[in-house]
Amino acid sequence: VVLLNFWASWCEPCRSEMPSLELLAQRHAADGVQVLAVNYRETDRAVQRFVQDLSLTLPVLRDSDGSASRAFGVRIWPTTVVLDRRGRARFSIVGEADWTGPRVREWLAPLVGAGT
Repeated sequence: VVLLNFWASWCEPCRSEMPSLELLAQRHAADGVQVLAVNYRETDRAVQRFVQDLSLTLPVLRDSDGSASRAFGVRIWPTTVVLDRRGRARFSIVGEADWTGPRVREWLAPLVGAGT
């Protein structure tokens, strides 16, 4: 299961939700859940500053031309696209979320538990 979190350094809700994404990745690594932070069209310097400011340990991917965001229909930041074990996009969460809360456990349980 992969969560693609599309973010930008100028996006305050992106900054706010990142710590809970880090916790989700740590808590569910043994379940095969991976969280990838996908930066939207920013410079290396902006990305590095954001990563350092938040002590971010998640893998960071660069969507330097915006094509990945377009491919997943992302128009609002943050948006997180959840892929199942077969790589199919199952659902998206638009806007900031608490990734350690009970709703997220409900959303992920069928994907993590069923092995789909």
